[in-house]
Amino acid sequence: MSDIKHPAVQQDIKISCLDPWGRTVEVPTTLGYRESDPYAVSLTFHSGTGDVEWVVSRTLMLQGLAAPAGEGDVKIYPSIDEDAKAVAVFDFSSPDGRLIATADSREVQMFLGKSFSAVPVGAESQHMDLDALIADLLGTSSDAE
Repeated sequence: MSDIKHPAVQQDIKISCLDPWGRTVEVPTTLGYRESDPYAVSLTFHSGTGDVEWVVSRTLMLQGLAAPAGEGDVKIYPSIDEDAKAVAVFDFSSPDGRLIATADSREVQMFLGKSFSAVPVGAESQHMDLDALIADLLGTSSDAE
């Protein structure tokens, strides 16, 4: 069996983040998608103090490219940057703070297109490893058998 933690789709992009003083800071970021977690995508921000990963719904990311989407901790919506380029705005909130970041919409669309090639919409449940999920929830290993 292949390593289920290895991303089926991975794409490095630059994301622009607003710092606490309203300045834009470029942060190298990796978008990731694993067939073993077919409903989710990850954004891993690579900063000088270490990596920070946010996991969001693949559907939410797709919806947020066209119209405001999300409630609570994660909101995604389309916008136009100062150079009149289409961007996706990611608004993340946590007890530790808030991050507003923008990414080139075309790069996000390309990444999502690759994820849909790996696992088409509607086929996600066929890629779920329920035994592994249950083992994770129970704190046991399905490899122990």
